[in-house]
Amino acid sequence: MSFVRPEVAARLVRWREALFAVVVVAFGCWLMALGGYLLVPLGAVLGATGLAWLVVALRRRRFARAIEAPGVVEVDEGQIGYLGPTFGGYIALRELAEIRMIDVQGRGHWRLRQADGQILLIPVSAAGADLLYDAFAALPGIDMGVLSRAVDARAGTQVLWRRPAHAALT
Repeated sequence: MSFVRPEVAARLVRWREALFAVVVVAFGCWLMALGGYLLVPLGAVLGATGLAWLVVALRRRRFARAIEAPGVVEVDEGQIGYLGPTFGGYIALRELAEIRMIDVQGRGHWRLRQADGQILLIPVSAAGADLLYDAFAALPGIDMGVLSRAVDARAGTQVLWRRPAHAALT
């Protein structure tokens, strides 16, 4: 028997990382309120860590969408894969040269381009597309705030990231 309604439980599961970050911030504030030469700095560090975690959790949450597009996204050992019904493929993160957000028939798609010109389109609302947040975060010079805002914006085609010239492929 469950004491929580299923729709409330589903919402809590989607927000669990942000909720845990809020608990860490609250615990840090509690430690600071206790006072002392040890607990105040410890609470401040814990609170700051919780706030940073909360920012990341909220950005990551924007990548999580209801699954409305066909196909599955995989991220495994430095490769991003999309297995779709009509198109798909794999692209290595170390060979990724550009990330764009494009609008195809009213739906957002990630357009990933390798240095050799190969392109992979991934629907924003495909199963597993939320895994792209952590994969993209490893790219040099990327601004995750720009990517998080682009998921919600419908501004046609926009370049979100290009590999810096000094981080050329090896």
